Amino acid sequence: MADPIRWARYRWQRLISTEGREGSRPSNSSNKCHQSSKAIGKHRIVIPCLGHFKEEYEKVSKLYMSNKIRTTKYTLLNFLPRNLFEQFHRVANLYFLFLVVLNWVPLVEAFQKEITMLPLVAVLTIIAVKDGLEDYSKYKMDKQINNLLTKVYSRKEKKYIDECWKNVNVGDFIRLSRNEIIPADMVLLYSSDLDGICYIETASLDGETNLKQRQVVRGYSEQVSEIDPEKFSSRIECESPNNDLGRFRGFVEHSNKDRVGLSKENLLLRGCTVRNTEAVVGIVVYAGHETKAMLNNSGPHYKRSKLERKVNTDILWCVLLLILMCLTGAIGHGIWLSRYSEIPFFTIPEPDGKLIPPTLAAFNVFWTMIILLQVLIPISLYVSIEIVKLGQIYLIQNDIDFYHEKTDSTIQCRALNIAEDLGQIQYIFSDKTGTLTENKMVFRRCSIAGQEYCHEENAKRLESYQEMDSEDEDSADHQCGSSMHMSKWQGQDCRAVNEPLNRKSLNLLPASHSALGREDGAGGAPPSGHVAFSSPIETDVIPDTQLLKKFSQISSHSCDQSEASSKLSLETMYITDFFLALAICNTVVVSVPSQPRQKMRLSSLGRMPIKSLEEIRQMFQRLSVRRLSSSPLPSVKESLSESPSSFVSKLSVFRMKMASPALDEAAQRAAELHNMDSPENSQVPQELGMVNVAAGCEHNSATSSVELSPLPKLCYEAESPDEAALVHAARAYKCVLQSRTPDQVTVDFAGLGSLTFQLLHILPFDSVRKRMSVVVRHPVSNEVVVYTKGADSVMMDLLRTASEDTNNSEMEQKKIKERTQKHLDDYARRGLRTLCIAKKAMSDAEYAEWLNHHFLAETSIDNREELLLESAIRLETRLTLLGATGIEDRLQEGVPDTIQALRKAGIKIWMLTGDKRETAVNIAYACKLLEPDDRIFTLKSQSKDACALMMSKILEGIQKNTSKKQPGQKLGNASATVSTQSPGFSAGLVIDGRTLEHVLHDSLQNIFLELTEKCRAVVCCRATPLQKSVLVRLVRSKLKAMTLAIGDGANDVSMIQVADTGVGILGQEGMQAVMASDFAVCQFRHLKKLLLVHGHWCYTRLTNMVLYFFYKNVAYVNILFWYQFFCGFSGTSMTDYWILILFNLLFTSVPPIVYGVLDKDVSAEVLLQLPQLYMMSQKSLAYLPSTFWITLVDAFYQNLLWLRHRHSFFWKPCKHSSALHNTVSPSH
Repeated sequence: MADPIRWARYRWQRLISTEGREGSRPSNSSNKCHQSSKAIGKHRIVIPCLGHFKEEYEKVSKLYMSNKIRTTKYTLLNFLPRNLFEQFHRVANLYFLFLVVLNWVPLVEAFQKEITMLPLVAVLTIIAVKDGLEDYSKYKMDKQINNLLTKVYSRKEKKYIDECWKNVNVGDFIRLSRNEIIPADMVLLYSSDLDGICYIETASLDGETNLKQRQVVRGYSEQVSEIDPEKFSSRIECESPNNDLGRFRGFVEHSNKDRVGLSKENLLLRGCTVRNTEAVVGIVVYAGHETKAMLNNSGPHYKRSKLERKVNTDILWCVLLLILMCLTGAIGHGIWLSRYSEIPFFTIPEPDGKLIPPTLAAFNVFWTMIILLQVLIPISLYVSIEIVKLGQIYLIQNDIDFYHEKTDSTIQCRALNIAEDLGQIQYIFSDKTGTLTENKMVFRRCSIAGQEYCHEENAKRLESYQEMDSEDEDSADHQCGSSMHMSKWQGQDCRAVNEPLNRKSLNLLPASHSALGREDGAGGAPPSGHVAFSSPIETDVIPDTQLLKKFSQISSHSCDQSEASSKLSLETMYITDFFLALAICNTVVVSVPSQPRQKMRLSSLGRMPIKSLEEIRQMFQRLSVRRLSSSPLPSVKESLSESPSSFVSKLSVFRMKMASPALDEAAQRAAELHNMDSPENSQVPQELGMVNVAAGCEHNSATSSVELSPLPKLCYEAESPDEAALVHAARAYKCVLQSRTPDQVTVDFAGLGSLTFQLLHILPFDSVRKRMSVVVRHPVSNEVVVYTKGADSVMMDLLRTASEDTNNSEMEQKKIKERTQKHLDDYARRGLRTLCIAKKAMSDAEYAEWLNHHFLAETSIDNREELLLESAIRLETRLTLLGATGIEDRLQEGVPDTIQALRKAGIKIWMLTGDKRETAVNIAYACKLLEPDDRIFTLKSQSKDACALMMSKILEGIQKNTSKKQPGQKLGNASATVSTQSPGFSAGLVIDGRTLEHVLHDSLQNIFLELTEKCRAVVCCRATPLQKSVLVRLVRSKLKAMTLAIGDGANDVSMIQVADTGVGILGQEGMQAVMASDFAVCQFRHLKKLLLVHGHWCYTRLTNMVLYFFYKNVAYVNILFWYQFFCGFSGTSMTDYWILILFNLLFTSVPPIVYGVLDKDVSAEVLLQLPQLYMMSQKSLAYLPSTFWITLVDAFYQNLLWLRHRHSFFWKPCKHSSALHNTVSPSH
């Protein structure tokens, strides 16, 4: 009980401190008191229990929770009262509890007291046992987690000792080794990696198996030895605990009052696993239930199905019917007693000799009838429904048609109580990338300096490409050499394969434990054993012939130092910067395939006895250049107005400086090794195969310098498929990303050698800016260069304009922009995903000015995101457009057929995507969401008024076409999910993200929904995750329609959670969408059978079972009710009490359950062939309000027929025998 007391005390002190600061702020307070007030207020102070912090630590540590977790709901003491309290939240249980209490009143007692308690006790016991077993399994798991061991620094023993997780506290120093699980949220202060990097696997949080980089706090990464906790004299101030996994704000304040900003890159989260790092040390900032993993663990999410809500309403009608029947019995009993002029012989007077008046007797009979006719309310219906739903989920999960062989996975049913909602879906909101498409990004085309390169050879490869099956792929992955299509260009290339990870430490944590936020299979290694986004179709790129020739000119020009024309020099600069941007403007992790998930370092290339001048220069550069937090800017400044020819000349001088006898010898040896590369001599040692042949100036032809140099054997782990595709495209042109550290990026560029860029900043991608940037210092010009890539809708507005300067370069840039925009439009029409690539060169003075503002944003806690956004926008201006890329994302198998079938079933489908309009429309046509005969209306406006006017005009145009053939049709009914258009006219609506902002305004929502109802399909492009969720909520609330949202990425989570039914795709972008979903499928085509077959079955079975429950209960209760007409409405039962009580609980419980699980009104084959049958369940035809009342009337009618038949059968023989007796009696 210590933890709840500490938690209550923490909350109380925090409340007091907040009120105290609002009321008055002391002016003469010490620094420690001021910091303590922050600790319990909006911010948190973290200090170690060491040295001079001991006294302050004792005060602050009492406010924070320990690392002990408890996910159980009950304890031994509160299990019984709390479980009963929760169960009696159900109205049905309260009703039957009321009947039990009522039966203990002597005046209205109908049965024996113990008999009435039996149904309620049985139901409560079954549910209590189930809840107890579930909670006990959580208790055992919590105990196992809390007793895991980790290394904690002990101030008594002055060393790290083994300590249980539950004993870890905020401010403790933790030391972790490779493959250990992080016990609490901690700030990284030391890493055994020389670059201060720690690699972690976050599969337990977001399901992503690719490695993430975390960086030691600036200022601590320069340490040669491990950090000594006794010498730690800084304090950490950070934000209060929250559940945002992608955000961490704070700073480290040193003893000299210097501050260093903290971000999520410095935070190791609880539940993640340390990879590729021998040892790390951190200080705990959040522990136990305050960690981000635990705050995100809200437990299983429960949704109430539409059918369940209807059942609750109908049960209320049954209660009203019960009251009506009881009133009839009470009134009848009163009238029956009042007809006796004398005291009836069966009336027993009171002890005082008085008789009960007929009115009071009728009142008592009313309550007796309530007890007698209680069977009308089916207490076992809820239990039967839960059992039936479990059976239906079991059948869905074991359907072999949902199995996907390539990923070795099948459907996951994560919500057990909304299976019948699958049969009532009216709207489907689908993401595009990874949901309708494969999310395998293939580099198709590019435009550089306004010149397009079609990559026709690569297109032919993709057309004829047949991806090998899983067995062939697994066997081929272990062989050196690429596919036969790439042997000409890439030579000795080995695709990286990850060996199974050592999961020994993870075996202690079952995958389903909620404390770590994991789900079944979410944290495992990739099933196929390879890195995400690394299939051959993604990695193998055939270079364009024309562009390859220009690469050879870069090489020959660098070696010969010949002066080229200004146009050639400009184009050369653009090509060089374009591919450098593709290689370094990302967050790709580089590793070695021979050692899976082992980071690639430059030192691994330096095993050769020969050292190049470039390597020596890098060593000196690394020793001389300090971190940005403490080092001044270099004094060497380069002019921003440097001409392209001088830039190329510098490249030439840079190359010639590296040409030494030693380098020539190394190049000659490597060339000889390459000449030995033949079918007879194909076994090249790995170390020699990774030598950079282009390190020196070669005297062969330029073409051979590009074609003959073997590519290093590297493995790229990207966070998104787009990044992987661009890096592999640059690699195909011998612009190879070799290594990445927090401070530098090394690229091996054909003809230029190994270039090491000092990495100054990374401005990550976000949905507001829609772009990402890297700030580097160029190794040749020593300039600060910003490389940016992003969506053309925002990038084109950030370019330099010709009005600012009238020189030739500005005019040329304007022409490049116009030509590139035409290429982008063409790519979008082809259905390609487009990105713009740009750069910006800065002087040291400009960079220093920006760095000042950026440092203030980094070290702030309040409004940090807004300040960082402003800083990024300030930097990403007046960019120079380099070019654009077109990446293909192919449709998944069976998507067009699935969409056609769903539309025939009366389901409207909306595509919500972040891609540009042309790409989204092209994919919509390809997947048959839009048909060639459709009339497409594009809704694009800059203001709300213009948007309203445009929607009105579109609506009028559609109404004119539809009114010709359907003059009297009305719209606005969400239940009429079939398109309301005439057979000869169909329309589609396309709307972009900016217009969505106006459309979602309250005043335009109704007209927008009216417009969408008249369109057969809606395509929303450039939509943000928030806009997706708002659209789903709008349709769900305004149209009262059943919605389904399906997606595969983290940007689809909000949409999936808002919809009535959320479906996640087991794709390549992690498991966040799956974790937030109700159902998870492997392919979009599986949605067809899930809805049309299983959705129809689940709904039909459950509705028929519920109606049968009402029917049999009403039919049985009516027997008791009609009997009251023959017994003076006295509340007497004609059957045994045990039969009455066990009628629902035992005698009639099994047949409805079997029927609800196994019945098939129509076979699966017929349902798939005739999707129109889905409309029966979609429109709730099997369970309309009229259906419910017809069922009750039918039960009354059949009961009356039975009563009449029984009455005539029993009473007529009795009258006949009585007459016969009268005739023969005188003779005796």
